[in-house]
Amino acid sequence: MNESSTTSSDSVEPFRTASPKKQNVFLRPHSVLGRKGLERLDLLLLAIESIDLNGGESLIWVAQQLGLENVFPNRVELWKQRCHNPLRRSTRRGSLDSTESEGLILLLCSMSQRLYPLIHQLLSSKEPIELSRERWKLLNKRLIHLMEERMNTRLSSVQRLMTPTKVKELSRQLVFTLALSAGPGGVDRLRASLLDPTP
Repeated sequence: MNESSTTSSDSVEPFRTASPKKQNVFLRPHSVLGRKGLERLDLLLLAIESIDLNGGESLIWVAQQLGLENVFPNRVELWKQRCHNPLRRSTRRGSLDSTESEGLILLLCSMSQRLYPLIHQLLSSKEPIELSRERWKLLNKRLIHLMEERMNTRLSSVQRLMTPTKVKELSRQLVFTLALSAGPGGVDRLRASLLDPTP
């Protein structure tokens, strides 16, 4: 993210990196998420899309690099799986199976690693205060826009998330979780967080 993007764009500049070597991943059989986990996972993916302007395409590209084509063959199938979030405008009954849940966890952690330079900028205390405020302002604006577009805004729980005070708190929580999801041990940390039944 450069300084000019905070003044000339409505979103955070995407981070571009070299293509990782394609790999096959091991999907654990026990990562079946409950309601809260599904909500949290989808909100984290919205945060990824708020940081990366090409987030939708990037998610499919990264899935291919991870060898997850059978789980996420295209954007439509990825969208269908994310619609298990009960806060969505269009929802699907039931829960994700363990392969789908684990695939989304691995995908999110890989995207967090790819976007880590921008995530670090948002969380760094060494950044100029005004620049940091502008970055967060743009991120919050993008997050609210995506929530208005994707979520059921008639739900009181969604309305609360979109209030100015709550969205600031939410975006910081999401970005902090993305930071913890990057790097060694990130998958285990995210999985444990999403499987935690406490609010």
